[in-house]
Amino acid sequence: MSLSIGIVGLPNVGKSTLFNALTKKSVPAENYPFCTIDPSVGIVPVPDERMEKLSVMSKSKKTIPAVVEFMDIAGLVKGASEGEGLGNKFLSHIREVDAIIEVVRIFEDDSIIHVAGKVDPLFDIEVINMELSLANINKPTLYVLNTSAIDPRLVEEGVGGGDWKKKLPGPYIEIDPIFGTGLDNLIKASYDMLNLITFFTTGEDETRAWTTKRGATAPEAGRSIHNDFKEKFIRAEVINWKDLLDYGSYTIARSKGLVRTEGKDYIVQDGDVVEFLI
Repeated sequence: MSLSIGIVGLPNVGKSTLFNALTKKSVPAENYPFCTIDPSVGIVPVPDERMEKLSVMSKSKKTIPAVVEFMDIAGLVKGASEGEGLGNKFLSHIREVDAIIEVVRIFEDDSIIHVAGKVDPLFDIEVINMELSLANINKPTLYVLNTSAIDPRLVEEGVGGGDWKKKLPGPYIEIDPIFGTGLDNLIKASYDMLNLITFFTTGEDETRAWTTKRGATAPEAGRSIHNDFKEKFIRAEVINWKDLLDYGSYTIARSKGLVRTEGKDYIVQDGDVVEFLI
């Protein structure tokens, strides 16, 4: 299944820098508002050591990870819902994505202009969320606190003083996109935000991570591979990735009774290795 996450925030908070770090794709990141007029899209693999280990076990010719599509969307400003700052165009891009990463600047740097003239994360979030609300956009949101070149005193005292992080309206993660710290955690958190799980197929030809919604039945999960797997589903052979890895092969695991035959009502679990039979 195709997943798309939009990176949003006020101008000059580090959106394009984060996008560049995530995708290793060159997009403008200059120090002025609206340098990113059209959204840039990057496909980013979801880090998963389980897939790598299964691939080694199976001596697979190819290893294909699950992916998330990130869209770098130009900075929103107050009044975007009324068309300010190319707002209508930007908001239309946000409507296309499944979820939102909202980049919030918590670093002080006089050389990088802040549109509000000060660093105040809660104020920035209020501006962005108000514009999204006025535009009737309510999507799952992860707040990314950009710590780039942060003054150590802000870590100790908190931006604006006090325990402001407790006032954030949703889950958050701290990253430094310049040095690349926290990026794997961000990708995984984005994946989890959409309530997704990973199941695997593995063999000599390829080992592959597949994405499905948590709670999906075997036929529904099979649709991630091919539509026919839902309509023509008969049964599935299932084993936990760790059990398969521990015994080293389907043959041995099957002889130990660890490969189960499941029907159409089976709820696929994160980490299942599945062979669909149609």
